[in-house]
Amino acid sequence: MSSQSTFTDDDLFGEAAEEMREEVEAHLDDARTELPDAASVWQTNADNVLGALNGLRSALDADDAEEHLRQAKKTFVVGNRADAFEEPDELRSEVESVEELITSINTADELVSELTTTVPQLHDQLPEADEETEEWFIIISIIPSAKRVIVFYIFDNSDGIGA
Repeated sequence: MSSQSTFTDDDLFGEAAEEMREEVEAHLDDARTELPDAASVWQTNADNVLGALNGLRSALDADDAEEHLRQAKKTFVVGNRADAFEEPDELRSEVESVEELITSINTADELVSELTTTVPQLHDQLPEADEETEEWFIIISIIPSAKRVIVFYIFDNSDGIGA
């Protein structure tokens, strides 16, 4: 094999590595674009808790973002194993960042789905509040990192708030 052939192979490898990096970055950009926007997760026009939960559940759809992340990870793994990237740690960090965000969204989606089932059951189980003596409130706290939902029942009995 002549030095000219080796030089051409190196050029081709460098070009392929750059294309792989660009492909990973493009899929990561597409994944970020497909993530829910903050306003759709934070704001609601619902008339009740169930409507808010259903809206939130719809907003937490990350399926398209997951597919782009999957493609980015496949290309990254191949390029990394071929030692094709000059700074693989930087690219790995970007992939992991998007992956963590999608994991958090999926965890929140699971919790909201659970609440969407639980809240109507709670509504049906709670006694009808007498407007003059008791008013019930439900406070829901979602802790995504612990994959927990805490539900507090609080009533106002005209003497102050009690639980």
